[in-house]
Amino acid sequence: MWSGGRRRSGSKPLPTASTAAHGGTFLAGLEGVELVRGEKSIQFHGVETKAESIAVTGKVDFNGHFMLDHFRFLKSVATATPKMTIPSPSVLHFRGGRGAISQDVYPDLDAFYADTAEAYRKAVRAFYDAGCRYLQLDDTVWAYLCSEKERQAARDRGDDPDPLPGVYRDMINHAIKDRPEDMTITTHVCRGNFRSSWIAEGGYEPVAEVLLGQTAYNGYFLEYDTDRAGGFEPLRFLPRGDKRVVLGLVTSKTGDLEEKAAIEQRITAATEYAPLGQLCLSPQCGFASTEEGNILSEDAQWRKLECIVEVARGAWGEI
Repeated sequence: MWSGGRRRSGSKPLPTASTAAHGGTFLAGLEGVELVRGEKSIQFHGVETKAESIAVTGKVDFNGHFMLDHFRFLKSVATATPKMTIPSPSVLHFRGGRGAISQDVYPDLDAFYADTAEAYRKAVRAFYDAGCRYLQLDDTVWAYLCSEKERQAARDRGDDPDPLPGVYRDMINHAIKDRPEDMTITTHVCRGNFRSSWIAEGGYEPVAEVLLGQTAYNGYFLEYDTDRAGGFEPLRFLPRGDKRVVLGLVTSKTGDLEEKAAIEQRITAATEYAPLGQLCLSPQCGFASTEEGNILSEDAQWRKLECIVEVARGAWGEI
């Protein structure tokens, strides 16, 4: 099950309707987490977000969530498979780092990691019980860990980025380990998407072995719309089998329409490192990750989606 023009090779995909949960808003709905307004913003290239951040002030837990009702409403009106998107558990740590987590509540970060992973395990079950069969964990962190600038920023605030891929792998695997067989869980590795701007740059090589080979996702939406994402070589770590990598070759940041031949050539280049049957195609990110949206027209969005469908039909046959 892949949304929009995202092709799952070897089977006919179900179209999906989706709802994306703003990261801070979802996280603040967890027990022990608060949304803090007016203090910190996120600096993108040339633009800043609203001044909002999150703080862990108590034991992290999941005891129901208002976004379960958001999903139930979506499911009640959807005519296709409804998809729910929430931030990954890694975001709760990396967005603010050690400084955003109460020393009194969590003098030992291992306890924080364990509680967060368990809270997410409960969340996965709750969304399943609400009828969700396609859950996506959006994750900026893996892309940040590919950026030396962001890794240094983590060090500057007192966090060591080197062990974090293993820590996040363990959190994610615990969170999704009990998902039923009829539930698909994917992730989108986002490099930043706010008013057509971005944050992280650097190829996937530093995290690919852990992310692709050791985390238990069904699929990975990877951004490949600019040189900032590096080459396709890290795809060699994708295990052969049922896992999919969705190539985000079509940018959502501008209205300039990509050439179909160029997209086809890049798909061919990716098959040097992963089988075509395990690859899919999609936009690089959402057309509006926040209420401010990106700087392109609705017509341009539809033309890009139509282009994706046409290229996918040519690459994989009927979709």
